[in-house]
Amino acid sequence: MYDNRNDIDRMSSDTTPTFSSRIGNRMAASMKAAAVTFAGIGLVAAAVWGTSLFAEAQDRRVPPPSQALMQYSFSPVVKKAAPAVVNVYVRSKVRTAASPFANDPFFQRFFGGRGGFGLPQERVQSSLGSGVIISPDGVIVTNTHVVRGGTDTQIRVALSDKREFDARIVSQDDRTDLAVLKIEKGGDDFPFLEFADSDALEVGDMVLAIGNPFGVGQTVTSGIISALARTEMAQSDTQVFLQTDAAINPGNSGGALVDMDGRLAGINTMIFSKTGGSVGIGFAIPSNLVRFYADNAVAGRKIERPWLGAQLETVSREMAATLKLERVAGAVVVRLTDKSPATKAGLQLEDVIVKVDEFDVADAHSVLYRLTTRGVGNSANLEVIRNGKRLTHNIALLPAPKPGKDDVRNLSGNHPFDGARVSNILPSVADEFNLDDTDGVVIVAVRSGGVAARLDFQPGDIIVEIGDQRITDVIMLDELTRNRQRIWRVTVKRGGRLMKLQMAG
Repeated sequence: MYDNRNDIDRMSSDTTPTFSSRIGNRMAASMKAAAVTFAGIGLVAAAVWGTSLFAEAQDRRVPPPSQALMQYSFSPVVKKAAPAVVNVYVRSKVRTAASPFANDPFFQRFFGGRGGFGLPQERVQSSLGSGVIISPDGVIVTNTHVVRGGTDTQIRVALSDKREFDARIVSQDDRTDLAVLKIEKGGDDFPFLEFADSDALEVGDMVLAIGNPFGVGQTVTSGIISALARTEMAQSDTQVFLQTDAAINPGNSGGALVDMDGRLAGINTMIFSKTGGSVGIGFAIPSNLVRFYADNAVAGRKIERPWLGAQLETVSREMAATLKLERVAGAVVVRLTDKSPATKAGLQLEDVIVKVDEFDVADAHSVLYRLTTRGVGNSANLEVIRNGKRLTHNIALLPAPKPGKDDVRNLSGNHPFDGARVSNILPSVADEFNLDDTDGVVIVAVRSGGVAARLDFQPGDIIVEIGDQRITDVIMLDELTRNRQRIWRVTVKRGGRLMKLQMAG
């Protein structure tokens, strides 16, 4: 898996075609009444296809009737959409340091056999990607992985008309892999794209991918929507993707996937490939999630995801057999928190959620995606299967309860967790980071430039032990890190795997 993560009718002529008697009076009358003419189309093809064409004149989802009509152009769509797609150039200073997980092949660096950090080195890192202007005052959406860097990050955006501007990061979110930028000192007359309704897209709809692959310059590729609501490659619990066979390559990240009206259908994010090049399996973040995130970021609101108060698992074949389900689809409630929105709504263990409002859901990710885009402060109807019966429960979409003052700590000092914000694993925190553990301490944020950031600690990492002492809460962790150690020995759990760090104090 690689990260990169006007319908114009020209059917007119000087004469109206005539039809042979074998077509029949009924067909001829119908065609005459339609008052539509054709140019360069065989009479038989026009007669056979004509009725369905006129009956579905308002529906674009019809195939062309002949080779002549296949010679259309995407040029009007490109002219409308391309000016709003920008190239994003990022330069930042990064410090290379040791990884905390000596034997974990996932990481690229290790601090060496002497137990120390080694000598950190600072270098300038450059990257490029794409972005999409979504408002005339220069608000841009792109991927977080495009703009993620170290310190002193500088962002430059280049428009298709060769104008260039500095931009700043307004907001970025790792869970959705979305970031919002703002062009500085640019005015309020930028070309921009309107949002399409990604829920209205269907498999087979034509789309265009516009971006800057491999840094060669703005490029347009065409394809179709090949699948909806893909979650197999999701890296967080709320990620759902559109799949397309329009060619997407490294550098396309953050670029536009547009529909045939030139509206933004999604943000191109990643591809599936064994070589790094496009093989026709690309993924884009749906426009409805992009709009939800961008609206909150521009308004200065923190992204609040509804707190369900239940842990969900995607239905497997074994679960479907045990629960006697007709289909291997949906999300099973495997844990409930007392007094949570899910409990108050009447959900029970082993309930299988199969629908959120009017949308079918195939897995746990899809449920959380639908609730997230519905938004905190609203409500949603959950259709569940319980003992073979379908029931509907209305759930209030509320934010997670705030941790108390003794539940959270910001750590600093000469220890591995300098710059980390840690929390007791409350039910809401377990939900947010999709944790199976209900006891202990988890990292919820990492400050750039701190020791924890240089050691690649990440939100969601559970701090299990320091030395031989098991960590039960943040107060205990805070006290232990205040005691200077000659050698720090730390055990951390990530994704169900225990990993150990040893470093000099």
